[in-house]
Amino acid sequence: MTTDPVYVPGHGLLRGRTAVVTAAAGAGIGGATARRLLEEGADVLLSDAHARRLEETRAALADEFGAARVAALPCDVTDESEVGALFDLAQERHGRLDIVVNNAGLGGTADLVEMTDEQWDKVLDVTLNGTFRCTRAALRRMKAAGSGGVIVNNASVIGWRAQKGQAHYAAAKAAVMALTRCAALEAAEYGVRVNAVSPSLAMHPHLVKVTTPELLAELTAKEAFGRYAEPWEVANVIVFLASGYSSYMTGEILSVSSQHA
Repeated sequence: MTTDPVYVPGHGLLRGRTAVVTAAAGAGIGGATARRLLEEGADVLLSDAHARRLEETRAALADEFGAARVAALPCDVTDESEVGALFDLAQERHGRLDIVVNNAGLGGTADLVEMTDEQWDKVLDVTLNGTFRCTRAALRRMKAAGSGGVIVNNASVIGWRAQKGQAHYAAAKAAVMALTRCAALEAAEYGVRVNAVSPSLAMHPHLVKVTTPELLAELTAKEAFGRYAEPWEVANVIVFLASGYSSYMTGEILSVSSQHA
């Protein structure tokens, strides 16, 4: 049975907070998360490796929420200097860093016997190493500030279950989960919480480009509601993890799915 989701309005859960969101350009989970954070009252610094789409996203959100609340800086999460510049700007602009959403990731499909070192390395460098670089940069600054903070990583249910042609992506997402748990134990000492969301199937334009219609239909059929998630439905859970409603949660991986992981 298909159910139509109802968009939940903002309730000011993050008023006065500042947030950084990676891979925030466009209509995917990152863009939806940026919008939801703004709707909940946070000021947001957007980043993405695609400068043109990033500026389009920034301009649209600035028109809606005000230019003072939305900034953007292109950032390739595989480049340590660009990651450092992103988090330096967050502190320079707002004087604090409360929330970081590590959404950047890269997928693809290739059977292991045909997968090249380059394919493997590229997916791991963006999806895992990029999350590591941004988490490290955020934790260094949050620890020094001594005012706590929240980091939310984007994992995937594929980190728990197998799917043909996804060895590199599944390995990277499983590692993001492990990184989240270990970072959470370390960060708890200085009041920072680190959690992750693990979506099953959230529809966005990029997914359509890299996935066959047959596979999308197969994956959608496995969902209990008979549909894929809207990106903002995943963003809702990210907002929950970023808010005080999850104050006792750290090192947790929340499955955003209508099926068993």
